[in-house]
Amino acid sequence: MQAVVYTKTGSSDVLRLVDRDDPKPAPGEVCVAISRAGVNPTDVKTRAGSSSGQPVDPAQVPGQDGAGIVTAVGEGVDAGLVGQRVWIWEAAYQRPQGTAQQQAAVPVRQIVRLPDGISFDTGASLGIPFITAHRCLTIGEHAPQHLGPGALAGHTVLVAGGAGAVGNAAIQLARWSDALVIATVSGPQKGGLAALAGADHVINYRDQDVAAEIRKIAPAGVDSIVEVAIASNATLDTEVLRVGGSLASYANDGGSEVTLSIRALMSKNTRVQFVLVYTAPEESKRRAIDDISAALTTGSIRVGAEAGLPLHHYPLERAGEAHAAVEGGAVGKVLLVIA
Repeated sequence: MQAVVYTKTGSSDVLRLVDRDDPKPAPGEVCVAISRAGVNPTDVKTRAGSSSGQPVDPAQVPGQDGAGIVTAVGEGVDAGLVGQRVWIWEAAYQRPQGTAQQQAAVPVRQIVRLPDGISFDTGASLGIPFITAHRCLTIGEHAPQHLGPGALAGHTVLVAGGAGAVGNAAIQLARWSDALVIATVSGPQKGGLAALAGADHVINYRDQDVAAEIRKIAPAGVDSIVEVAIASNATLDTEVLRVGGSLASYANDGGSEVTLSIRALMSKNTRVQFVLVYTAPEESKRRAIDDISAALTTGSIRVGAEAGLPLHHYPLERAGEAHAAVEGGAVGKVLLVIA
């Protein structure tokens, strides 16, 4: 089979296409014939490392997310899984075997059944973005642990960066849960994507007074914020949160350090939560997977341009270009087409 690997950190040029033996699932694992593999920002950041040229041994196959068909199971795993269509999450976390290959052996706990009629494109787009978004929407003191119809009724959610993959996921999950969703974007094109994802209100932060526009929609403030750029938006977030609101930061777009107004946030009893899927509580991830699965079965999760998430497909041999596209800020979801 063919696999993409890297043996040292660096730019996308370190990725190589190699021939390997098909993997055999170990006890507790399954082997999946990968159809699509998602490319996430954490994939490219891990590949780049803290500096270039650092050895990676054993060779790393990148890719946390993917979708395909189970072809074999290891000891202790239900043989009935063979032939099942599944989506995969966290395949490469602390493991050398990611999804950027034709066959991947992954722990059975990290596969989820993909309902009939749901595309492999959709399956490979779920993992990291949707689990992240779910965590951001459920960390508040007054937020539900599970999402679903009615779970966020009466809540107003602000999604910063509504055209990004996590932003898109947050909008879709929040609307599925009956929240009122406000999204901020940097321009009209991205505003259109946020609206297609389901945002009730879209604010162009380059042309509009965001705080004033939010106050028109939610005079008492928003219940929760899904934040991609807390270093840039901390002052705004503090201003527009309501008493008892929550601020969830999942990325450092715009800076690696943040200054927060302790008194202003304390006076509102604000909950501030930093979110990284890989080290999030296991029970939180299991709840997210249950809810994502439920949303899939009702057709409440969509991908593609019509859902505000344009798809960019690259064959496996062009994995370097796919990584470069993510690093270059491609709007939408970058996927490797493997089968």
